[in-house]
Amino acid sequence: MTRLVLVNPNTSQASTDAMVAIGRQTGERDLSIEGVTAPFGAPLITDEDALDEAARAVLSLAPRLRRTPCDGVIVAAFGDPGLSRLRDILDVPVTGIAEAGMAAAAAGGRRFAVVTTTPGLIGVIEKAASRYGHAALFAGTFLTEGDPVALMAEPYALVNALEAACKAAIRQGDAQAIVIGGGPLAPAARALAPTLGVALIEPVPAAIRFAALRTAKAQPQGHA
Repeated sequence: MTRLVLVNPNTSQASTDAMVAIGRQTGERDLSIEGVTAPFGAPLITDEDALDEAARAVLSLAPRLRRTPCDGVIVAAFGDPGLSRLRDILDVPVTGIAEAGMAAAAAGGRRFAVVTTTPGLIGVIEKAASRYGHAALFAGTFLTEGDPVALMAEPYALVNALEAACKAAIRQGDAQAIVIGGGPLAPAARALAPTLGVALIEPVPAAIRFAALRTAKAQPQGHA
């Protein structure tokens, strides 16, 4: 049994529950997922200040994560807040959803875009694409119209707004794959998946698969 802990860097328990539920549906065998929600910060991460606070919240969970029997940890916000420092602290593999989502989108040399609701994180997303080695394939970030907080409160409107931004990414960015940029957007990403003519990468399932692979490689032979 592979035991993963999914850390939600925002304070929304509903988002944690939704991401865990989607993670459990990835089809990975012998997998358990526990969700942990940030103890402080914002209910939705919309700018770099909130992302910095989310990193502090993630790192504040490190003692708890060290005590939790698990084989891997997922940081489930698209800026991967606290990821590198958490890797230095924990003895198990740590995976970010931006890291995994971009890796999946870029597979085979595909040109990819990120679609998200948060204009305040455009710079963070561009830096992440470069940091993870995908700058040459990155077609840019395409945004939904409307206030991110209001969109999150209206699931139908959110799906429609994301679909319009995805079509813009295909039309204007020549994207061959699209990453939906945000852990709390996971339910909307799942609803969109069958509707587009290019690969749509759901970052939470991508991170689950990435983490399961890493934990399998990290486990000693004979580990149960």
